[in-house]
Amino acid sequence: MSHFFLVFEGLDGSGKSAICTRLAAHLAARCGTERVLHSFEPHDPSAAGGFIRDALAKRIATSTRTLALAFALNRMDHNERVITPFLQSGDERIVLCDRYILSSLVYQGMAGADLSIEAVAALNVGVRMPDLTLFLDATPEVCYARMGSRGGTRELYEERLTDIRARYHHAIDWMRDHGSAITAIDADPDMETVFASVLDALRSAPAWLHG
Repeated sequence: MSHFFLVFEGLDGSGKSAICTRLAAHLAARCGTERVLHSFEPHDPSAAGGFIRDALAKRIATSTRTLALAFALNRMDHNERVITPFLQSGDERIVLCDRYILSSLVYQGMAGADLSIEAVAALNVGVRMPDLTLFLDATPEVCYARMGSRGGTRELYEERLTDIRARYHHAIDWMRDHGSAITAIDADPDMETVFASVLDALRSAPAWLHG
């Protein structure tokens, strides 16, 4: 049975959510809506989703380790009740997920006593690994400009983008060393250019997916 699990990662303001949404619509139009699932993490309907959203919005205070455990629980439940059943529901199914395990490796040490990449990875043992992760690599200056244009209050991790970007590059190297397929895409240009780069990156995917 053919299936493909594609993950989008990037800094807040990188445009990853907009690009992920656009690609999901593009694939649904070409392949059929029954074959495409667009999901996200933290996954609100899954276990601990509401707790995570409250922590990110600074409505509650929690420890780094507790938040890491909450994300791991949320991801496992998301896997067991949403991602895996969909991929196994028929031939040539694709799940696109806005954030996944790479985000946990990067972010879970940001709020206090750092957890190592190895410690966070250990909490996530047993979850499905992506077939491909696309990292939309935008500079902090571009991300801040985009976030400023959308207004609102910055969440927990939106105020240290230079540090977070460096953590992403470190975690990407670590995941590649452990067998993960990750492609970095320049996300500073306009959406049309970035979307074209995403489509080009998918040439490494199975033929049924990119046509």
